Amino acid sequence: MFSDFDTRMMERALALAALGRFTTAPNPRVGCVITQGEHIVGEGFHQRAGEAHAEVFALRAAAEKASGATAYVTLEPCSHFGRTPPCANALIDAGVKRVVCAMVDPNPEVAGRGINRMRDAGIEVDVGLKQTDAETLNAPFIKFMTTGMPYVQLKLASTLDGRTALANGDSKWITGAEARADVQVYRAMSGAILSTSQTVIDDNPSLNVRWAQLPEDIQQAYPETSLRQPIRVILDRQSRVKPDAHLFSLKGEVIMVHDSANDNVLTEQTSVTHANSNEAGFDLHDVMLKLAAQGINHVWVEAGANLAGALLKAGLVDELIVYQAPKVIGADGRPLLALSGLESMSDVPEFILDDVTRVGNDIRMTLRKQ
Repeated sequence: MFSDFDTRMMERALALAALGRFTTAPNPRVGCVITQGEHIVGEGFHQRAGEAHAEVFALRAAAEKASGATAYVTLEPCSHFGRTPPCANALIDAGVKRVVCAMVDPNPEVAGRGINRMRDAGIEVDVGLKQTDAETLNAPFIKFMTTGMPYVQLKLASTLDGRTALANGDSKWITGAEARADVQVYRAMSGAILSTSQTVIDDNPSLNVRWAQLPEDIQQAYPETSLRQPIRVILDRQSRVKPDAHLFSLKGEVIMVHDSANDNVLTEQTSVTHANSNEAGFDLHDVMLKLAAQGINHVWVEAGANLAGALLKAGLVDELIVYQAPKVIGADGRPLLALSGLESMSDVPEFILDDVTRVGNDIRMTLRKQ
């Protein structure tokens, strides 16, 4: 069904879509290429929620050359009126002859309607080219649309023997500067950074994106003034965090998650979300549902062993990003995870190793849920 040229054009559309990975949340990352014959006449990508979609940018660039053209889109063109008009209608009105979609939109408001509308208008529509790549690019959006839950990435960093700090708590630094800069890229792609009151008390972190630590190519593509800061979410059941914590001195939204008995609002930029809890702590499934209800579909977790273990035990982690340093601390060091009570290997969380990359003198392992 698909030619080598089709494949090259969809690969280009996917590369364009990836340019929006730091700015589009919570919207999907979408790219579009329009061709006449074997010549690109227009291309574009979705840049920010509420602004023009990828197809609109590509059609603007193509102008009258869009008539009779082929459009390659990484996600089914939308068919509903949201903050922007339907892209399926725009392609029809422009006289596009053929549309190649990498995947059907999982959004129930679209879910094949855009494809059917274009076919009803006489456009040839082919679906499924580079679908796996398109799904990987938009894993958070897909999970949110199909389950109502956010996609959770858990960041971990340890020595070779699985330790995160000395027995006295000293952990600066387990990993090198290159790995810590790599973390900034992941933070920048997320919709929210989740941590705990204990981490705030112990480390007084910023939990934001430090633009100066991003790779040079990203800095060139995204000026500091335009980079989106993820929402910082702090689990603080007992209101232990104080208003003088460093994270409150920085720009960006902060959500404090309290139990139902606590309404303490610390600063003007802070909001409070209530989640169910018990003596053992928060119901983490309820926490994720509450974040999803606020439009957050991608959560990056940076916290200690307790929250990391609890998320794994609850089955809420979709992806592990594990940095391992060529260091050894010993048995009295602090463990990577607090994960107890497992009595059978069938209960052990299992992941598939997707990638191993050297980052400076450390390695980064990417693992996805089994």
